[in-house]
Amino acid sequence: MSSLSSYFTVRQVPQLFWSAPVPLTLRPPVLSVVLLCFGLTVFGIGEALMIAAGAGVSPWTVLAQGLSLALGLSIGSTTFLVSVAVLILWVPLRQTPGIGTVLNAIIIAAVMDICLPYLPRVDKLPVQLLMATAGVLMVGLGSAIYLIANLGPGPRDGLMTELQRRTGLPIMWVRLGIEIVVVLLGWQLGGVVGAGTVIFALGIGPAVAVMVHSLSQIFPRSGAGG
Repeated sequence: MSSLSSYFTVRQVPQLFWSAPVPLTLRPPVLSVVLLCFGLTVFGIGEALMIAAGAGVSPWTVLAQGLSLALGLSIGSTTFLVSVAVLILWVPLRQTPGIGTVLNAIIIAAVMDICLPYLPRVDKLPVQLLMATAGVLMVGLGSAIYLIANLGPGPRDGLMTELQRRTGLPIMWVRLGIEIVVVLLGWQLGGVVGAGTVIFALGIGPAVAVMVHSLSQIFPRSGAGG
């Protein structure tokens, strides 16, 4: 049985049975694409659940909310615009986007706009916090599934994984640092910050690390990953 510390010291994304052999390919395995899209859908539902909870949204969505109010666009549209802006940050890091990068920007934004009208709105704080926590766990699971697909990380996770590679720090700490910086920026721009935002900022790093490690223990590793 794995020790508790092993869940929080994950330093690389494993190669499992749905991992593509190489991330930059125009002919990816069908299974890799299917599970990539599934992971991104789970991610988008998790983000929508955070918004519907009404207790504060994820740091990146705080920024998208501010832009949504300023531009008069849907939250999905501004989430897409934020993804494009983050991709610009890839240039100095010499990151190359893959199919997964493009699908990330499109699917998550679309799922958020599709799901939001159907999710319940609640006004009791305990239920709001429960929904927010469920949203964080779903985002963590969705992140793990699509990162393992190895078809290129999303704009935000590409920033995370490249900074992790350059610093050698555990994924959890790199993600946590990014989320704290982003939530401060989003708050300054007028985005709504609440208890759910704190839960996400502090919980997403551990959630991604735990989900990545758990999936690597449950499912077989691919031959490509060694």
